Amino acid sequence: MGITAIIDYGVGNLFSLKSSLRYIGQRAVVTGDPGEIAACDRVILPGVGAFGDAAEKLRSSGLADTIRAQAAAGKPLLGICLGMQLLFERSYEYGAHEGLGLIPGEVTPIGPIIPRGYKIPHIGWNALNFPPGRPKSALFECVEEGENVYFVHSYHASGCDRSVIATAEYGTFLTAAAARGNVYGTQFHPEKSGPVGLRILLAFCGLPAGGEAP
Repeated sequence: MGITAIIDYGVGNLFSLKSSLRYIGQRAVVTGDPGEIAACDRVILPGVGAFGDAAEKLRSSGLADTIRAQAAAGKPLLGICLGMQLLFERSYEYGAHEGLGLIPGEVTPIGPIIPRGYKIPHIGWNALNFPPGRPKSALFECVEEGENVYFVHSYHASGCDRSVIATAEYGTFLTAAAARGNVYGTQFHPEKSGPVGLRILLAFCGLPAGGEAP
């Protein structure tokens, strides 16, 4: 079964995530200690708030290097919401900010691409769509296309078509999840997505080291 490290860097709803993992029978620790993170079998990077502040906290604490090292070692890594956005190369949320660079692409506002009249932030339940013509990601092994998950966001990942493993429609199709090798990200919150989200977390906990082909 192994242990999941939930990275604590002062940004994220850590209690509900740990509770969700406990509910599905998974062991997890909430930690910001690099040694403890390295000793775990997989890593989750949560996050809510502003990209720039979160990225600076990761850099100043040394956790940015820790996360990159764990990814390079082939350990399964899952970013959730802002945690997913931090996996990309850069964000344009209130300026330009450097991300972790683990998935090619950038984070841009949804405002210019959704129709007028759609509320920002995008808050609510939306169906998952899987890219046609590609194998379904192992992260969604126990999820059917059209099942709903819970979103809260004003920015989304773009310029990352090769890495997209799920989209959601909100006036247009937005990146709902992305992956590159052993690095995964969900723009939605699995820990707030009921039974569907729990199945996604369980699938993540069963992923082998190394991940899927890019």
